[in-house]
Amino acid sequence: MSSAQNPHGATSPGRTGPVWLVGAGPGDPELLTIKAFRCLQQADVVLTDDLVDARLLECLPSRTRVLKVGKRGGCVSTEQRFIHELMIREARSGARVVRLKGGDPFVFGRGGEEVDALREAGLAVEVINGLSAGLAAPASVGVPVTDRRCTPGVAFVTGHNGEHGQQPDWSALARSGLTLVVYMGLTRAGVICRALIDGGLSPQTPAVIVSAAHTPRQRDCFTTLEALPGDIERHGMPSPGLLVIGKVVALSESWRAHVGEAVSRAWEPAA
Repeated sequence: MSSAQNPHGATSPGRTGPVWLVGAGPGDPELLTIKAFRCLQQADVVLTDDLVDARLLECLPSRTRVLKVGKRGGCVSTEQRFIHELMIREARSGARVVRLKGGDPFVFGRGGEEVDALREAGLAVEVINGLSAGLAAPASVGVPVTDRRCTPGVAFVTGHNGEHGQQPDWSALARSGLTLVVYMGLTRAGVICRALIDGGLSPQTPAVIVSAAHTPRQRDCFTTLEALPGDIERHGMPSPGLLVIGKVVALSESWRAHVGEAVSRAWEPAA
């Protein structure tokens, strides 16, 4: 029986994996997958991000060691190389290791980098997907990220420039007709919205900001592309937050309540 199947096994010095990269989902512990929950119950050590909801950590067995290795924009963050080294060291010591991430490990979670580092160290890795906030946050305010009546698809995109200065092609995204779900975009919302408008997207395009989705701190603000940066500042929308931009936002009843009937009708999807 493998270690993943043995819920009663103890730490073994001869064990060298697998390490589980587990998606914790967007916040609410009830949105955790059954497989993720089972792995967490077996873990000897959990390396957790700051975005993992505290309610989920309270569900861990008392014997589990929790190591906080958060990475947050604008805050003191744990270096990625140190996280790699820590996972490898713990796994080689025989511990059952879970690397726990908010949302999904492979959606802006550096999961690919961590898989590479673990495999290069000769360790087996299993990725257990989680519900990404890019899907869950819009749904929590009544926004479907895809709808055949008004968009051919959805693009998940980072609001950061990246470590080497690269950034999304906002003009191409403006022309795409896709729903845009922007992660980590609150601080650069002014630049992003201006680039999208310059790229041809209507300033009146429906938009919504969702902060801390599926947690007791959740807040949302329905707005337009043009007004979005000012509304973030005016309402003090906190991080972590997502920007959702596109015609699908107009499908939410909350959008209609925000903009009024006349404006709402202009964004109604074709029958």
